[in-house]
Order: sequence, then structure tokens, then C-alpha cells
Amino acid sequence: MTLVSVLVVASGLIGIGLYGALSQQSFVMLMMGLELMLNGVLLAVIGFWAFSLGGMPEGQLLAILVMAVMAVEMAVGFALVVAVYRKRQADMTEGLDLLKN
Repeated sequence: MTLVSVLVVASGLIGIGLYGALSQQSFVMLMMGLELMLNGVLLAVIGFWAFSLGGMPEGQLLAILVMAVMAVEMAVGFALVVAVYRKRQADMTEGLDLLKN
């Protein structure tokens, strides 16, 4: 496997995630698109780390940090989705006109 093939897969994940995030109206599908984009970025970073730095520990630390940020982002995002659903009974993005209350 070469760096080019890893970057092609990573760009595919980012593209699919971008399409999913922009085309869907459900909060869960929007967050899944964001998660796919973050996975694509993580794959690209790990690919660069593995092929250019020769496996130095800094790349592993960065990958673990990105995975931790992804987990926190999903937890906060789903907490917001639950809060909006409880307040407005809306599970679609078009069902919300204001979020200030």
C-alpha cells in the first residue's frame, strides 16, 4: 500500500462525509457526515505519519488526540440533539427556526 492509495481513500471519506453533512436534514445523519470527514482527516494524518516520519511516536499521539476529539464531539453533539428534541420535538434541521430559547 502506498501513500497515494491511502490519500485517495482518505479523500473519498472526506468527500462522502461532506456530501452526507450537506445533503441530509436529520441531525444524526449530519453528525455521521462530520464523523466521516474527521475519519478521513485522521486517515490522511496517519498515512503521512507512517510514510514520511517512519513511525515516530508523535504521529501516534496526534492520532490518539484526534480520536479523543472525535469522541467528545459526538458526545456533545448527541447531547445537543437530545436537548433540542426534548425542547422543540424536532428531529430535522428544517424544523428549527430559532435556537435562542
